[in-house]
Amino acid sequence: MNIKVAISSEFLTAFSRLPRQIQGKVTEFINKFRNNPQAPSINYEKLRDCKDKKLFSVRIDDTYRGIVVRQQETGVYLLLWLDHHDEAYEWARNKRCEVNAKTGAIQVFDVVTVPNINKTEKKDMLFNKTTDNELLELGVPADQLSFVRSITDSSDFYSRKASFSIDVFEALSWLVEGFPAAEVISMLISERTEDQVSDNLVDALKSPETLKSFVVVEGEEELRRIMAEPLEKWRVFLHPTQRKIVTKSYSGSSRVLGGAGTGKTVVAIHRAKYLVSKLKDREKILFTTFTANLASDIKDNLRKICSGEEMKKIEVINLDAWVSRFRREHNYKAEIVYDDDKLDKLWKNAVSNQEFPVSFYRDEWHRVVMDQEALSKEEYIKASRTGRGTRLDRKKRLQVWEVFENYQDQMKENSCLDIDTAMYECRQIISKNASPEGYYKYVIVDEGQDFSANAYRLLRAIVGEHEDDIFIVGDAHQRIYKNKAVLSKCGINIRGRSSLLRINYRTTEEIRKNAFSLLKGISFDDLDGGEDNDIHCQSLTHGELPQRRLFNTPNDEFDAVYNEIMRLKDNGVAIKDICVVARTHKLLDSYIEQFAKKGIRSFEIKHNKPDDRSFDGLRVATMHRVKGIEFQYIFIVSANERVIPYTPSIDVNDSVSKMEALAVEKCLIYVALTRAQKGAYITGFGKGSKLLFGS
Repeated sequence: MNIKVAISSEFLTAFSRLPRQIQGKVTEFINKFRNNPQAPSINYEKLRDCKDKKLFSVRIDDTYRGIVVRQQETGVYLLLWLDHHDEAYEWARNKRCEVNAKTGAIQVFDVVTVPNINKTEKKDMLFNKTTDNELLELGVPADQLSFVRSITDSSDFYSRKASFSIDVFEALSWLVEGFPAAEVISMLISERTEDQVSDNLVDALKSPETLKSFVVVEGEEELRRIMAEPLEKWRVFLHPTQRKIVTKSYSGSSRVLGGAGTGKTVVAIHRAKYLVSKLKDREKILFTTFTANLASDIKDNLRKICSGEEMKKIEVINLDAWVSRFRREHNYKAEIVYDDDKLDKLWKNAVSNQEFPVSFYRDEWHRVVMDQEALSKEEYIKASRTGRGTRLDRKKRLQVWEVFENYQDQMKENSCLDIDTAMYECRQIISKNASPEGYYKYVIVDEGQDFSANAYRLLRAIVGEHEDDIFIVGDAHQRIYKNKAVLSKCGINIRGRSSLLRINYRTTEEIRKNAFSLLKGISFDDLDGGEDNDIHCQSLTHGELPQRRLFNTPNDEFDAVYNEIMRLKDNGVAIKDICVVARTHKLLDSYIEQFAKKGIRSFEIKHNKPDDRSFDGLRVATMHRVKGIEFQYIFIVSANERVIPYTPSIDVNDSVSKMEALAVEKCLIYVALTRAQKGAYITGFGKGSKLLFGS
């Protein structure tokens, strides 16, 4: 008989709380258990007064016990829980482990005895408008129907989270947040497989719903990798929606949308591992993103789920760095200029006595000329300027083109070029080579909303067109740079190959809603010309609203921030799980200095310096740099007038450009707030930001 041993996510949660010495014993026990779960030394003990006769205790040592399910006829063994002897028995007393008849998922839940509820009381209960059939379709076990009907309100529901299986709690959460039962049922059915449901645990372990909370241990190496970092459950457990996206075969390019914290990067990382198995010979995968620090984080996380051989086939690099390297390899010497001051100098030399400011020409070059590749006078005159606030007739376009010619001359004279021009140049190199160096079988794009049209055209050129060629994840609500592209206009067709992630695993619902409310009135796209309004996203955890406090002086503000950080530290929060975020580097430097005077070391997350979790100190970052990472607590500091929004960023003459710049500033706040897992603080001094403190 083929023995299967599976570990539940709750078992890993319990494991993570144990002393390190005991964790070692547990890992050794699981390995022994996996090799022979029927060995006499396992010491199975029946549990007295337990609701489920399939549950047994197993001995870890004199103090600790594990709770397991065994189905000997199928050879399936499930590790459910771990605790001190008495506490483990108490946890198991009212538990049942069953395969749900509707979903085919293995569920571990409490059987709760509730008093009889009269008709008048039933009208006031939380789920009084949901029928029994609807609850069963949602995956609620028949044994829990009366318990669900006894829940009075949302607070009562969330306080009883531990009594539900993970899938049922999620399904009911949608109802609690106001979504109609029929809509939630339809959504859940779309995530389920069409396999026939049976009570056989072997079959149930194949269900995507089961794999949301159980992992089958295939070998000792995998076991030790799982147990090494048990709280990083993203490495092991995927939501059915995520798993379907990761393992699906697409006839071409595909796109995944989802709000902050919905696991887009997790999906992209697992997709990379999945696609590695499809590679042949020397084929490779390019995993790219917009910034260097995000690429570094992605590479570190890929190593946690991929073998050394798999990593050799996945190249992780931000696209600008790829462009620089590619040009060097083909002996192109001109420097790519990113520094705004250097670029402004080129533009000022090119503009001379023209009537528009430098910012207008820079935006026009990026948004019209390079986005549409209108690289001749004739093409520019015919180019669409939809969305540009300043109107130009033919005569003015000719005058503007003169500036563009001057600008190109300036780049040649100074042996430099901007990134748009560099990407265009790379495509010309590729088009001249039948087998260009840098060709990839698959491309995966993280933070796709930040890529320009030029970037997407380049990606199309380096991967070609075939099954599963380009996989893009993104969220326009997190667009903190001025790039914007319509995929279909860049040769990337994703129609019929789009997916949506709905569950926010990072932030509380209070933080998510509060952050999203800051974006009210802004229209967001779906990366392909459509609309994305984020109405189908929610968090499954709850907490307090972000705290806002405005002080008279900067010293008062700093003292309050410092005191709150010390309070969190005293309550057991590791200081490296707290991040102080400011709008500018100058502000950040001031806070670093002040914290140093208080004896607190700071680690600044920079463009080329990602977070180093081995450094034990407070994290600090600008709003741009905090993107892509998360912390238990976030402090947004110096949220003052003229700082948020940052005056130099929105001080432009063009009305449309000004509106877009303000939208970017709001997105920056949204990104910063949604880095918080448990709590967020917003502080300022003097005149506070109207965006955050009102008028």
